[in-house]
Amino acid sequence: MSVPFPRTRNSTLGYDVDEVDDFLAKARLAYDERNATSGAYTLTSDTVRHTAFTMQKGGYYAPAVDAALERLEDAFALRERDRAYQAAGDEAWFASARSRAAEILARLERPDGQRFRRAGFLRVGYNVKDVDAFTSYLTEYFRSGADVTVTDVRTVVFRSRRGGYSEAQVDAVLDAVVDVMLAVR
Repeated sequence: MSVPFPRTRNSTLGYDVDEVDDFLAKARLAYDERNATSGAYTLTSDTVRHTAFTMQKGGYYAPAVDAALERLEDAFALRERDRAYQAAGDEAWFASARSRAAEILARLERPDGQRFRRAGFLRVGYNVKDVDAFTSYLTEYFRSGADVTVTDVRTVVFRSRRGGYSEAQVDAVLDAVVDVMLAVR
């Protein structure tokens, strides 16, 4: 029997094997659209992006599973883009993508230290300088097509800091950036 991902040692944590296998089986069905008539399981690129698995000793090696999930998210996003494009038509599709990009750019162009809500004086959030530096990089992507990849956005890591930016708000904007980047590929 073949294993879809390498496993960690029995003493090392990895993703729960049964959860990953179950999710991938459902993803395969959703992608093949065999469930379209039953409506049993709907999967979107957003669902894939926010999927999390519990950890277990001897589980699947997390970086290998994460890489597969990124490819799966890309496949679902491409399908969603094609469907939306066909339904809306050329002009409406590009107008929608430009509108979403403009909303994101308006947020990213705020002054340093004011781009996102703060986590609170005693709460830990993302380091403001780290986030502001990365959002400046993203601003150049939206303005002039700077070389930023979806992987860059997905894998960015910010240091923690008391009173930093709200992690939930920053993550939501980064998710929106990924959506736009996948939509215009």
